[in-house]
Formats: sequence, structure tokens, C-alpha cells
Amino acid sequence: MPSISNPARLRELLARVPQDGPLILPGAYDGLSARLVELAGFDAAYMTGFGTTATLLGAPDVGLLSGTEMADHARRLASAIGIPLLADADTGYGNAINVGRTVAEYERGGVAGIQLEDQVTPKKCGHMAGKAIVSTAEMVGKLHAAVDARRDPDLVLIARTDAIAVDGVDAAIERAHAYLAAGADALFVEAPTAEADIERIAGELAGKAPLVFNWVEGGKTPPMDVATIGKLGFAMILFPIGALLAATAGMRTYLAALKADGTSSAETMAALPSFEEFTGLVGLPEVREREQRYAAP
Repeated sequence: MPSISNPARLRELLARVPQDGPLILPGAYDGLSARLVELAGFDAAYMTGFGTTATLLGAPDVGLLSGTEMADHARRLASAIGIPLLADADTGYGNAINVGRTVAEYERGGVAGIQLEDQVTPKKCGHMAGKAIVSTAEMVGKLHAAVDARRDPDLVLIARTDAIAVDGVDAAIERAHAYLAAGADALFVEAPTAEADIERIAGELAGKAPLVFNWVEGGKTPPMDVATIGKLGFAMILFPIGALLAATAGMRTYLAALKADGTSSAETMAALPSFEEFTGLVGLPEVREREQRYAAP
């Protein structure tokens, strides 16, 4: 277990970005994927709302999950790993009063940071069409409520604006400044669609607060290499759905082979982790060690 709290650890990682480069946060959507992120050697993980909705409901990310469902899911992911978890908290699930409860529930669940956005409720995935946003004043009130609700001052509050899709880049940057003044610890301007806009966002905001770059696989934002993103001044890079898409591809391949062959063939099984390897990944050796330690003489 870390010697400091995970919120403090996340802030420590962000403080090292100028020397170490941007913090890479792969998306996790359940306890297993979060554990695999940690075992792969990453320093932090991101609970994706897109992936959470897809895996819990088999549905698109259009605001179908409640705040209590999302907070409970965040607790499960945080408890599965020792590294900091940054968790999607969507719009905070209501008004400023609801945001206060959301922050408290997520914090009790053990997350290191949360992301709050300025879409209306119910929201949509940031890379879908048809988004709508609340007023700047309403979002500022939500952020004040979030700051007041947290008990650990190290809990990282990320303010996301989806204003580019509605009002353009200038409005998004203006909102980001207002959200920083309201107490946000980091800024997230969602879904720029051109490299020039990404450079403009970084030029206006880098150095004022840690910036988030959302590297959505197949999304609206053009892909850029990590080195370039870091040089522009982004501190965190989310890869929110890559693991989900990889898992989906693997399951589709396996299921197609099972349907065609009527059994798990030797060729199919050769591409999969063994039973022993998988139980090792999910911690069975540690459980057995504890069983021995606590066994009656």
C-alpha cells in the first residue's frame, strides 16, 4: 500500500510532470481492467463513464447511470488497486447540492480525483453529437459546492467544459478560466477537433493549472503523439476506451470461433491466458497465502 493517500499521490505525480512527462491514465471500466492497468505498470487509472455504462448496462453513454451507481462502481475499482484512480463523475448528477453529495460519495469510495463537466443532465459522451451545456454561472456554483464538500484537500477536482461543440473554442477557454477561479485543480477542455485548437487551448491555459488531454480512440479529437502533447503543456492524457475496445475485439473473436467450432479449440485456447495465469492476475496466490496464515492450528 502507498505510504501516502492516493489523492496526495496523484498530486505528487502531477508535480513530477515537468520532469517525467505527462501522466498516462488508461481507461478502466471494472475491477479486472483496473487491476490490469496497475499490473501493466501505469501510475494511475481512469474510470471511464463510457466504459462503465457499456459494461454495466450494455448501453451508450447518454446519462443512464445514476450518481449512486457511478460512485459505487468507483469504489469497486478503487478497492481493486493500489494506484490512484481518477473517476468520471459526469455532471455531478443534478444541481450544486447534488454535486456536494456526489463528491462526498466518491471521496468515501477512495478515488484520488473526480471529473465534473458542464453539460446538462442527462449528459452525453463528450465525442457524441447533440450536447447541451449549463450556464457558466451554474457550473461555477457546482464547483464551489465540490470544493466545499471534499474532506481531503488533496482530492483533485477536474473541471471539464464541453463548450467547444456548442459555442466554440473561445467560449470553452473563457469557461475554463472561470472554472479555475471557482476552485478547480485541473482543467479539461473536451473534444477539440483540430490541432490548431489544441495548440490554442494549451497556449491559453498551460501553466495556470494541469491540463487534461482526452485521447479518445476514434473520437473527434485528432490523435497526437504523447511527446507533442507533453510539449504543449498537457499534464494528463486519458486513453479512456482503448482497453474496452480491445476487450470487445477479443471477446468477439472468441465467441465467433466458439460459434463456428462448437467448442473452445486448441487454437482458440492458445491465444488465451491459462486458468492458472488468470487466477494469478486476480490475486488467488495472495488469497491462498492469507488462508494459510489464518488457518486454525
